[in-house]
Amino acid sequence: MATALITGASRGLGEEFAWQLAAARHDVVLVSRSGDELSELAHTIRGAAGVEAEVLQADLADSDDLAKVAARVADPERPISLLVNNAGYGLGKGILETTWEEERAALDVLVSAPLCLAQAAAKAMTERGHGAILNVASIAAHLSNTTYAAHKRWVVEFTHALAGQLKDTGVSATAVLPGLVRTHFHDGPDLEYMRQDYPDLVWLEPEQVVESALAAVRRKAVTVTPSVRYAASAGLLRLAPRALTRRPREPRERA
Repeated sequence: MATALITGASRGLGEEFAWQLAAARHDVVLVSRSGDELSELAHTIRGAAGVEAEVLQADLADSDDLAKVAARVADPERPISLLVNNAGYGLGKGILETTWEEERAALDVLVSAPLCLAQAAAKAMTERGHGAILNVASIAAHLSNTTYAAHKRWVVEFTHALAGQLKDTGVSATAVLPGLVRTHFHDGPDLEYMRQDYPDLVWLEPEQVVESALAAVRRKAVTVTPSVRYAASAGLLRLAPRALTRRPREPRERA
């Protein structure tokens, strides 16, 4: 039975990836900082889907924890056939408002961890001649107004580079670029404003995003945008002047 490792698996898109992969008869390795939530999810998946669900508690901003996850990805005795780099980190503030510690943690989770884990996976998978790496990026990659957007642009460009280097190895690399998704990601005090500022029409459901992403992996597509509206928006953003895409969000009074 194939095994998928999913980072940021305790909730949101990560939890949905876990359920859809388990339903497709994949064993899953669930990675997150939230040990209790992971254990509960693993228990439920085992009972409902009849697959193995392994718990790996780790903070990807911690170098020792990241090394632990990378070692699990590379373990030849327990091969990982699909790596889902999904863990998120939302600052919701501009660089003039954040601290260096916040920016460094975001960089570690959104850039360093996907690079480290993808490298470990690529080496292990190419030795076996099969496997897939899925990186969760964002439609924000087409903007130039936040460090988050810069990190997600890096994820897309890295995935293109990785796909090129994996050509003819039997291993694929895919980046999914969702827009706004109804998950707990926007529950924090610095991101909750988005729930009020953006209409229902622009929000995607996790099921749609994950189905689209996994279908793209099966097709060995390098990138996928899981919405016709967002795909059209991405095309317009690529053509827009940089001066427009780097325009910051207007300051907003918070209650």
